[in-house]
Amino acid sequence: MTDDGVADTLAAMASRLKAAREHRGDTLTDVSRATGISLSTLSRIETGRRAPTLEVLLRLTRTYGLSLDELAGNEPAAADRARPPAPRGRGDDKTVLPLTRYVGGLHAHKHVLPPVDGPPPRPRQVVHDGYEWLCVLYGRLWLALGDHDLVLTAGEVAEFDTRTAHGVANAGPGGPVEYLIMFGPQGERLRPRTAPAAGPGDRQP
Repeated sequence: MTDDGVADTLAAMASRLKAAREHRGDTLTDVSRATGISLSTLSRIETGRRAPTLEVLLRLTRTYGLSLDELAGNEPAAADRARPPAPRGRGDDKTVLPLTRYVGGLHAHKHVLPPVDGPPPRPRQVVHDGYEWLCVLYGRLWLALGDHDLVLTAGEVAEFDTRTAHGVANAGPGGPVEYLIMFGPQGERLRPRTAPAAGPGDRQP
């Protein structure tokens, strides 16, 4: 690989690391506490001002549930392709199951929030670059979007620019909540396509 190729790979890794952190709703402080990597080092890595060591990369990929191949933008190993991704727990007891293998571009996750005993506090909100599409599969999900509060139930969908403060929580007693998220770290959006309506002169099948 040429020097230019190495530089391009490192730049792409920096953006993928930032996207992975922001999608989790973690701050640099959260990651620093979880990994023992200093705030200044994390900031320099994400902005491309510092090349990460292998030790640092291993800590970050374990924290984000990624592989080095994914981070570098390579095809996953055959063993990884054959094995479904394992769910990982979060500090807030949320379980996240990655449904796509790559961080760059659109990617999907399934989230499961555990049951709660009583009314929860308003969800902690985060702001970051990107665009999100959310679909509830089961239960009642509290979506705090800016100054608005929505309770979504199974089959309901929300989409929003993640530069708007947002957060989610189980809306109350009654069981867990399961939902899907499609996320575009650079603002990518889903593009619905449907068959065009038949015109007056079109022949019906």
